[in-house]
Amino acid sequence: MSESEWISSAADRLARLHGCRFGGKANGRYRIAAKLIRQLAGRRRLYEEDVRDLARALFERGYVLIDLDSFFVVMSANAFVNYRRANDDMLK
Repeated sequence: MSESEWISSAADRLARLHGCRFGGKANGRYRIAAKLIRQLAGRRRLYEEDVRDLARALFERGYVLIDLDSFFVVMSANAFVNYRRANDDMLK
């Protein structure tokens, strides 16, 4: 499987998981172990550029991939729309 094929395939699967019922919830954000991402990718290791490319592919599908070292979080990009905004006055 080529670089772009595994990234696209993995992004599609991760995006579909967002809509699946598991963990006591009907759908929504979830965490997934780095080991499972490597397994999904068919790789022994994931490099920075692999994670960056996967995050970009997920973002194109409307999701955000957050790397937390031993696991990843997948959330809808829309979840961030209603966050309160800090402005320059707040930083003074």
